[in-house]
Amino acid sequence: MKIGFYAGSFDPFTIGHLHIVKTASKIFDKVIIGIGVNPKKTRKYDKNKMCKAIQDLLVDQNILNVECILFDGLTADIAKDYGATFLIRGVRNGIDYDFEENLALINEELSGIDTIYIRAGAFGAVSSSMVYELIKRDKDVSKYLPSQIYEIVKGEK
Repeated sequence: MKIGFYAGSFDPFTIGHLHIVKTASKIFDKVIIGIGVNPKKTRKYDKNKMCKAIQDLLVDQNILNVECILFDGLTADIAKDYGATFLIRGVRNGIDYDFEENLALINEELSGIDTIYIRAGAFGAVSSSMVYELIKRDKDVSKYLPSQIYEIVKGEK
């Protein structure tokens, strides 16, 4: 069974993330979205609510081979615990690729798990940081977020 592990803070989970998940769900038998703890970032939105909303979104979109989990620790270790055959990373541009490639080398050394990159395509300009910046300035971000996620963001504004 081919299992992909897609880790991130997903704070919030954007249409770009959904694009990566939809693509990955066609490649892998099973995809696990792992909402991790990034010590360099302070969470803006409740990770439990985010994971539940992502799970609801997946059901609404009929993406049934993907599940969302919460984790604390190294991505490589957790992915290995879940039997992942690949780590999944989204890339928007060359800057993302350079950053991700460094992570991939370390993750592969730690776990033996290779990384697959999925292009963000038309959603290359969308990032959680950009969305949050727009939210702080009271801009409409509904087109950048799936509706289930938008409800969380709107409710925690």
